[in-house]
Amino acid sequence: MSDRKRALEGNGESSVAKKLRSDTTPTNGASTSGGLSGDALIAQKRAEIAAKVAAMKKNIPGVSVPPAPVKVAAPSPSPVANGSPAAASATTTDDLARRVAEAKRRVADAQSKLAVKDNPYMSMPQTGKKNRPVEPAQQGAGLKMAAHPLLLDTAPTAPQSKKDRYKPMQPKFASIKANIRNAPTPPPAPTPVPMLETKANPYASGGPPAKESGFEGVPKERAGRNFRFNPKGKYVQLANQMRQENQLEQLKQRIAESARKAGLDSEFDSLEKNIRRDAPPDAEWWDGALLPNKTYEDLALGLSALNIRNEDSPVTIYIQHPIPIPAPGEKSKVALKPMMLTKKEQKKMRKQRRQAELQDKRDRIRMGLIPPDAPKVRLSNLMKVLTSDAVQDPTRVEARVRREVAMRKHTHEKMNAERKLTDEQRREKVENKKVEEEKKGIYGAVFKVKSLSDPAHRFKVRKNAEQMNLTGLCIFNPAFSMVYVEGASKFIRNYKRLMIHRIAWTEAARPRGAEDVEIDEEDQGGEGDAIAKPKAAATPEDGMGGGSLEDNACYLIWEGQLRDRAFSNFKPKSCPTDNVAKEALGQKLSGYWDQAKNWKPEEEELF
Repeated sequence: MSDRKRALEGNGESSVAKKLRSDTTPTNGASTSGGLSGDALIAQKRAEIAAKVAAMKKNIPGVSVPPAPVKVAAPSPSPVANGSPAAASATTTDDLARRVAEAKRRVADAQSKLAVKDNPYMSMPQTGKKNRPVEPAQQGAGLKMAAHPLLLDTAPTAPQSKKDRYKPMQPKFASIKANIRNAPTPPPAPTPVPMLETKANPYASGGPPAKESGFEGVPKERAGRNFRFNPKGKYVQLANQMRQENQLEQLKQRIAESARKAGLDSEFDSLEKNIRRDAPPDAEWWDGALLPNKTYEDLALGLSALNIRNEDSPVTIYIQHPIPIPAPGEKSKVALKPMMLTKKEQKKMRKQRRQAELQDKRDRIRMGLIPPDAPKVRLSNLMKVLTSDAVQDPTRVEARVRREVAMRKHTHEKMNAERKLTDEQRREKVENKKVEEEKKGIYGAVFKVKSLSDPAHRFKVRKNAEQMNLTGLCIFNPAFSMVYVEGASKFIRNYKRLMIHRIAWTEAARPRGAEDVEIDEEDQGGEGDAIAKPKAAATPEDGMGGGSLEDNACYLIWEGQLRDRAFSNFKPKSCPTDNVAKEALGQKLSGYWDQAKNWKPEEEELF
């Protein structure tokens, strides 16, 4: 490592300062031979200050400063700066140039900051080294300075509210690209209209229209309508006029009525013409289009002569009134049963209904729509109703009262007879009810009877089936008898109650045309007691079962809903064998015979 020291790198300012200090303040009061003298140092500082002032004046327009010569004393040679006086002078010149440039830059920055402070809407200039903006030219100083852009705006300002008064002022120009793009474009300058276009468009306001065009010129501008106020008392005057007209009409009617009563109709014919209403027209306006001669006498010509189905008819195919067709579900819709009322509720409803009818009749009598009823006089209230007449001639009054009582009775009986249905109507009503019940559905039932040998039982089974409009078959077999019926649900329910509960199957019928009892006279010597014995039952026919009726009974084998009827009427038939019974029932119902044959009651199944 050598003992030689390296020279300090930099701009040379520190070395120069060291040299100046060493020259100006020598140690021990002795002056150094190689340093600058005092006059040379003062001249150097003056040159630096003059350069700075010249640089500042150059930036102010309108002020021209002549370049001042810089006199720099030649420094004495110094052994420090590279060992030569030429090197020291070059270093000092470079240092001054850098300082002048730095001063210029600081002045420009100060001027830009002052411009931004005066106008806050101007953007800060970029102070980059590469793209440094051009400094704005000053508009003058003092009285020559131009006014602020905001002060030059002559547009009237809108009144501000208290809320908008303290809001920051918005810029009057677009500051971003989005606002610049959305800013409204100024309208284009009007172009002169040539004479050729004026001739082609007579409505243009450029000049008079051409004579050959046929137009009168530019249409006049329509002026808006103004308010038209009614004068005071206009409607009062109209009302008074209407009242006078009404009074005049009433006066004319009174004069006409008095003249008609006095027989002076001929003198007031002209007055009656004004009072009478016009006669009704031959045809109303809504019917006139359908009548060819505009009179209702055209109806006698027939439908073909009217204007209904021809080309001149106001009724067209576009007006259609379709025929209502009932829905499929309405045919099988079951009507709701009325509410079942107790006797007390029925009496209450009847009382309320009769009160309402009586009150309605009284109201009609009071309004004069119907005459009042004659007083209903009876022998019990004769003296109360006809007080004076009954005292003057009681015999005549009593006869009249008896005649009125007989007349009321006759009228009552006549009304009942008129309401009464005839035999034909009664039968028709019953048949209609049967048909209505049958529409609700067809049901069937199968009964098993141990013995149908008694003629009374056979008659009840057959006759009730016919009366209830039931069809089916009654089969007589030596083992048992079977009854198959089909019909409406209501009648099947009644027939089931008849077969199971109402008929006494163990009681034999009494023979017709004979005495009810027979007297056994074996013990004639006794007290004459007579023992009543019933007659023996009739001998059962072939195939109808026989024997005693003590254990006779009827059972319900099956019941249910059917699709339709299998028989057209109810008929009894004797079937001694099973095959004949199945043939009589048919292929579809043959299973009922086997079911009835194998069926046993619950008490017999236990044993």
